[in-house]
Amino acid sequence: MKRTFTTIFGLAVALATGMVQAQEIKGDAKAGEGKVAMCIGCHGIVGYQASFPEVYRVPMISGQNAKYIVNALTEYKKGERKHPTMRGIADSLSEQDMADVAAFYSTHTKDVQPAPDKAREPNAQVAQLLQKGACISCHGANFSKAIDPSYPKLAGQHKDYLYAALRSYKDEKNQYLGRTNAIMAGMAKQFTNAELKEIAGYISSLPTELQTLPESRFR
Repeated sequence: MKRTFTTIFGLAVALATGMVQAQEIKGDAKAGEGKVAMCIGCHGIVGYQASFPEVYRVPMISGQNAKYIVNALTEYKKGERKHPTMRGIADSLSEQDMADVAAFYSTHTKDVQPAPDKAREPNAQVAQLLQKGACISCHGANFSKAIDPSYPKLAGQHKDYLYAALRSYKDEKNQYLGRTNAIMAGMAKQFTNAELKEIAGYISSLPTELQTLPESRFR
């Protein structure tokens, strides 16, 4: 009995220690600067468009929430997001790498103006769609101050990317597309694609803290 208790106690301590260590992974922006070579070919070119599996401007990630970037990379690595290129990149990253890359991009900004406390009001049709989707309950009333940093800043993000991302939560069969977040899937499936495009258009028109800062070699 004593040995069993000791074993259980040891396992509990090991588990708790592992959880603390996982929570203590902190990103180093300087280290991250040396790990983004695979990122700048898309995210370091203003207006760059992905060509596979869909054509859209790649998202602006400079100024994005670090915790969200880590979550997104983790989802690509697990296959919960199916974009092939991003899956391949994420597979090559350790948890520390992800934290460092995220720390770099979250601080990789220039002359950025904080988003206003109150967003521009949508028209009546879009307002009804946003209310139906309860979008502000997670992403915040101005879509730049999410209730938790694990959620993304959305205001001012490219319209075509937002639309593609929203549609991806409705796609369950395509091996190259799709995202499996249950909350977002439940939200997106309420809407037609035309309605998702209206939502994306409004959010993209808002003042943004997001940027694409080109590398000197691409200027």
